[in-house]
Amino acid sequence: MGLLWAGVAVAVLLVPFAFVVSTLGGLATLMLGSAALALAAIATGVRLHRPPFPRAWWLIFTSVGLALAGNVIVSVLLPTSMAGSPVAINIVYGITYPILCAGVALLPNHRRPGAAVLGLTESAIITCGVAVVWWMAFVDPTLIDTGLIHSQAYLLVEPFLDLVLFGFGVRLLLLSDSRSVSYWLVSGSCVARLVADTAYLTVGSSAGFPTTLSIVGWVVGNGLLAVAALHPSMKRSVPLPANQASLGRHGATRVYVGTVVATPVLTGLFLLREGLTGTLSSLDVVVPMVATAFTSALVIQRMRQLNRIAAQRAADLEKALHSEAELQRELVFRSAHDVLTGLPRRSVLHDRLTEALDAGRPGALVLLDLDGFKDVNDRFGHTVGDDLLVEVSARLRDLLGAHLVTRMHSDEFAVLLEGATLTDAWATTERVLLAMRRPLPVHDHELFATVSIGLRELDVSLPAADLLRDAYVALHAAKEAGRNQFVLFDQELREKRLEATRTVERLREAITRDEFLVYFQPLIRLADERITGVEALIRWQPAGEKMVPPDRFIGVSEDSGLIVPIGAWILRESCRVVAGWHRRHGTVVSVNVSPRQLREPDFGPMVLDALRSSGLPPQALILEITEGVLVNSGTVTEQAISHLSMLRSHGVRVAVDDFGTGYSSLAYLRDLPIDHIKIDRSFMPTGDTADPAARTLVKAIIDLAAGLRLSTIAEGVETADQVALLRELGCERGQGFYFSRPVPEPDAARLIEQSAASAGVHS
Repeated sequence: MGLLWAGVAVAVLLVPFAFVVSTLGGLATLMLGSAALALAAIATGVRLHRPPFPRAWWLIFTSVGLALAGNVIVSVLLPTSMAGSPVAINIVYGITYPILCAGVALLPNHRRPGAAVLGLTESAIITCGVAVVWWMAFVDPTLIDTGLIHSQAYLLVEPFLDLVLFGFGVRLLLLSDSRSVSYWLVSGSCVARLVADTAYLTVGSSAGFPTTLSIVGWVVGNGLLAVAALHPSMKRSVPLPANQASLGRHGATRVYVGTVVATPVLTGLFLLREGLTGTLSSLDVVVPMVATAFTSALVIQRMRQLNRIAAQRAADLEKALHSEAELQRELVFRSAHDVLTGLPRRSVLHDRLTEALDAGRPGALVLLDLDGFKDVNDRFGHTVGDDLLVEVSARLRDLLGAHLVTRMHSDEFAVLLEGATLTDAWATTERVLLAMRRPLPVHDHELFATVSIGLRELDVSLPAADLLRDAYVALHAAKEAGRNQFVLFDQELREKRLEATRTVERLREAITRDEFLVYFQPLIRLADERITGVEALIRWQPAGEKMVPPDRFIGVSEDSGLIVPIGAWILRESCRVVAGWHRRHGTVVSVNVSPRQLREPDFGPMVLDALRSSGLPPQALILEITEGVLVNSGTVTEQAISHLSMLRSHGVRVAVDDFGTGYSSLAYLRDLPIDHIKIDRSFMPTGDTADPAARTLVKAIIDLAAGLRLSTIAEGVETADQVALLRELGCERGQGFYFSRPVPEPDAARLIEQSAASAGVHS
């Protein structure tokens, strides 16, 4: 900024000398200093600020340099007679103007297409208007009315070029903004030159020395160029407007509109005055009229430009509106349709279902849920799972034709069978079941995607939400019944569902009210019928009510997830109670573990914490699990096996409950963490214990366990004959009503004490 203020100071100091110079030598010296200032400032500014397009500034530098050389030539090298000749001076200085015009024209240089002509029409309109006023105010009285136009026409060269320069300066103003200080200064320099050369024109015919106004104008013009070159804004590209329709900031629009209106008015007044004074000549008519006509042509051109711009804007707006409409349609479609399958979403089903109910149309609502879809994701990954959903969607669309098929959530789908009778809906549902039992080709795999289906007939007396709720009730019933089937909703299902809901609410209260009890059923060593352990079984005793049977709440607690806190309580309570029995009699405890519990990440640490807090050794705890926990695949099963393996490494033992009722593959017995097999009560022979089939089955299980070094425990032992058979076949332990029903803690303690005492007596 120091150089800038130095330049301003020098430029301001030169101005007073313009008022006192009176000789050609003094004028030449003053102009030499003024030009030298401009040259030094331009060279310094270009190197200091490094504008992106320095070519324009170097053209201005060349023009000022040529003017400086012209000063030297005129004042030093040319003969005195030529130096004093106005014609010679105008020729020398005249050649610098085209270069200066080119430099100013290139200042707003941009590589954007069409930028070179942007603003030319507007600046030409203003310049033509100024030219008419300039002609009438200065040229006509100086050269036309005095008759000197033929002998001193050369005096018009520099002012005419000043008008061209003035036009480029106006264009620069039209394109500039408030931060383009440098370009405003350049425009001011153009105006100063026009004023200076016009003042020189007015005295050119009567004196050989310029007026003070001319000298001041030249000095100020060079000074403004010098300050413009040193100002930091000279490195900015002029910020071009988006299109020509946005030109005219800073009031320029009002200026050229005023010019268009004023030019013909002033021309008419001028011609009227010339006619009244008798000085009207052909030039008085031709020049203003040509300028006015040219201005009109420029205005028409500008209007055409604006029309083209308006048409382009209209086309762009129409295109934008069309794109917006397309986007809106896409957004509406996406909001109502599933991105993966392209099927309508739940909201579409709700609307169509509501319309059907309002219109009183018959029909049915079908809800489908893929069986084992989570296992597909776990085994093959979510990409295969997504592709399976796409294939399922395609099969449903092909099968159901015009009926509405929607994706409700994840692997849940819904079908609205409008106009269908219950018989037709029943038949359609069976066709869907059969079709979904066929394999689907997905990623070089043939995957099976059987479905569980809930069917609900439409009822116009119910809202859509209630019908959807009933369909879900039927769907859950189909899944509970074993999957790969459908269930038709009826009122009994609703009552069962409501009962289950009420049971869940009561179970939550039972947890907080401590309404659960642990009963114990003895585990008997068959060799001597002594109690070696107990199985912990939960009981629910609501305050002031009858005890609730386990089959009334175990399944509900499993479905609701409440089995997790309930199971944790059973484990802790069982360990606490049996810890004392184990210290006195070596009693072990067997606790049932739900598959839902094994899905918890902290199941293993929770078991170890229960053992530590109770003091029960890990070897005294048996965890009973179902076969499905170990045989199923996927991350859930892997997590369960990880829990059990970790616990076995600490000494906890694992038993397979209800062995032989669920799976035919027995490979897991060899490879997975198991210590005991519990023979299901369904294998126990009833009536004639000599039944060869029952005997063979039990013997096969016992021999299999013995071969794998697994111990066996028989469930449901109810007769002495069964005890004798099991003992004969080599079964190690048993439990059942023959020995004892599940009993409360005090009774179990008494039975254990009696068994221990009996063992002591016989020993």
